[in-house]
Amino acid sequence: MTAAPARPRPWPGWGRWLLRFGLPFAVLNALLTLENIWPTLWARPGLRLSFELCMAALGLTAWQAVRGAAGDRLLRMLAALTAFWIVMRYAEVTASAIFGRQINLYWDGRHLFDVLRMGGMAWWQIAATALLAMALSCAAFAIARRSWTALAIALAWRRPRPAILGVGLLFLATFAANGLGGRDTRWFFSMPVSPIIARQAGLLAGQLLPGRADESLSPSPDFGTSLSGLGGADVLLVFAESYGASTIDDAAQAAWLAPHRARLAGALRAGGRGVVSARVRSPTYGGASWLAHAALLAGVDTREPGHYELLLSTHRPTLVRQFGTHGYRTVSWMPGLQRPWPEGSFYGFDRYVDADTMGYLGPSFGHWRIPDQASMALLHAQELAAPLSQRGPRLIVFPTLASHAPFRPLPPYVPDWSRLLRADAYTPAELAQAGSEPVSWLEPVPAYLQSLAYTFEWLGDYLSGRAPRAMLTIVIGDHQPLASVSGPGASWDVPVHVISADARLLRRFEAAGFTPGLVPRTPAQGGTIGMHELTQVLLDAFAAPQDGPAAAAE
Repeated sequence: MTAAPARPRPWPGWGRWLLRFGLPFAVLNALLTLENIWPTLWARPGLRLSFELCMAALGLTAWQAVRGAAGDRLLRMLAALTAFWIVMRYAEVTASAIFGRQINLYWDGRHLFDVLRMGGMAWWQIAATALLAMALSCAAFAIARRSWTALAIALAWRRPRPAILGVGLLFLATFAANGLGGRDTRWFFSMPVSPIIARQAGLLAGQLLPGRADESLSPSPDFGTSLSGLGGADVLLVFAESYGASTIDDAAQAAWLAPHRARLAGALRAGGRGVVSARVRSPTYGGASWLAHAALLAGVDTREPGHYELLLSTHRPTLVRQFGTHGYRTVSWMPGLQRPWPEGSFYGFDRYVDADTMGYLGPSFGHWRIPDQASMALLHAQELAAPLSQRGPRLIVFPTLASHAPFRPLPPYVPDWSRLLRADAYTPAELAQAGSEPVSWLEPVPAYLQSLAYTFEWLGDYLSGRAPRAMLTIVIGDHQPLASVSGPGASWDVPVHVISADARLLRRFEAAGFTPGLVPRTPAQGGTIGMHELTQVLLDAFAAPQDGPAAAAE
């Protein structure tokens, strides 16, 4: 008789089980531990465990031991939850790398379309991006569905093996014991996704539940002071877009900008003006400039984006209303505003000016359309050209645009300011030259520095002789630039410069900690004050009485 062929020996029980369990677990773990390839939109798996995945697998094991095999409905729910975790994980690590801050679904989701448009994407590209995002989300669900089905089969035991339960409970205890005795017991776990989701839910609750504003927002400063220390001078508050402390703290950036700062300082001296500077901590990083505007104008901490929405629902006092009650005409000069802004009524401006109502006749420069120098020329012609005695004092808030990512196209400086009021503000050659400069999201630092040099140039020229003599100018960065510019681990500090021909007013700011010149001192161990705390510093300086005639005439 012919001997029967030898039957292959089966795999050992544990080896076969590890194959069935390990592959789907590894796939889900890779997607739930994504890390950003800084500072791009790409991600890669981290070499750590997902705490949520470990606990979900442990829970599935216990469920099947008590209730029997997992049904299709439970597996779909697990797959949907896991797909949501995957999307949240990618969004969080990408936002942290690109914008240097945590994601906020409630807030960022409302402005996603504008961010895509800002990057110069065409309509079909935006639509394709949306379809791709939907397709990837569906793919994440499909992968999670297949993986959880396989895991359910691998974990279907009437009596769960003690080793599996022991490992799961050990993971749970290790995670819970983090920080005890100063020990890091989570080093093998990736950043959990659940706290991110819980934070989003908390922000949403703060928006929707009544009575949360007063208990959530920081107290307002003392707006009961006078403005006698200004002597009726105009005040121009310039929020310099993305002007961050990286331009001071980063040696290469500081060295590149040094000659441009020196020329700005020389222009101020030529105009008979002094300058003192300090550092403050912005409530935002890499974007969301409106949070910085609200923090300074209302004196309320807006580090939580949800607090900004809460603030707008209140009747808190603002710097704008404070100036209005003392006879100032208040103007919001916002060339970057290209849509209705009903929330602006919170501040109480007398006049709101946006890109469509500014009167700019020249050619458009990229998404933001109106160059900053042209905006300043139009502002001067409409609000500041007449003598102060004929028009009354002004408070003007002017957020600039040139140093907004992606920092291109950058308009040229125009020596003839009157030309900026006409349709031929820029020649076709100048427009073509600006448009030929490439946009780079991977190497944005050179363009960023050039945009600040442009800002220093037109600002220095304006203040050297064109601006009203007695005008107080405050230039403050709204936030640090993108993390790809400021670098990893950068602070949230921004420079603030107070420029005036009134030496006594500048001395009051020096007494409050400001440093003469355009380079503020490095913060002491206690750190910098928040931007909302600067509001009280301004109010105190503005309230100090004049000890003699006005320091400078019109």
